[in-house]
Amino acid sequence: MSNVSVDATKSAHNENQPENNTRRRFLTVATSVVGGVGVVGAAVPFIASWNPSAKAKAAGADVEVDISGIEPGQLVRVMWRSKPVWIVRRTPELLEALGGHEDQLKDPNSEAEQQPTFAQNRFRSMKEEYLILVGICTHLGCSPQHLKDGAFEEYVEGVPEGFFCPCHGSKFDMAGRVFQNVPAPLNLVVPPYQFVDDTNIIIGSEAEA
Repeated sequence: MSNVSVDATKSAHNENQPENNTRRRFLTVATSVVGGVGVVGAAVPFIASWNPSAKAKAAGADVEVDISGIEPGQLVRVMWRSKPVWIVRRTPELLEALGGHEDQLKDPNSEAEQQPTFAQNRFRSMKEEYLILVGICTHLGCSPQHLKDGAFEEYVEGVPEGFFCPCHGSKFDMAGRVFQNVPAPLNLVVPPYQFVDDTNIIIGSEAEA
């Protein structure tokens, strides 16, 4: 009896084993799938957090500016990569005056790499009329003031207009060239830019050669 009972139990166990194994495999697969879904669900927002925000994208983007409304002698300010950029429409008188004080400048010929190749000239610009500069002093990063109508002569005799840094007294002419005997070591930076047409510029990239 005992042997028969044991054999019967074994037989019954063996008959149920495929079904039990099938259930185990199903539960294992189901658990893995559910776990995988959980991982995917957790991963999507995490990976999404790697994508830069619109603000971060804008911080490094080129900036297009309509310059048609800038009057002769006027300076306008725009932001590019979180930096102030000045756009000045220089008058013929200002352009002519740039040649009258070059003996007082540290780098009158813009030999230091503070500008694109196209701006390595007396005017430090692509078109003489328009000056485009990053408005940050090359000493310690203050923003210089634009002094005009003779106000700049208080700091440089005979030069009626220029940029003066109130933090430590650095002085720059209307091409952004630094004067001698001031803390700033270099001319103001000319950013890369290009003219789309006669009235629009893009700051941040140069035209392909």
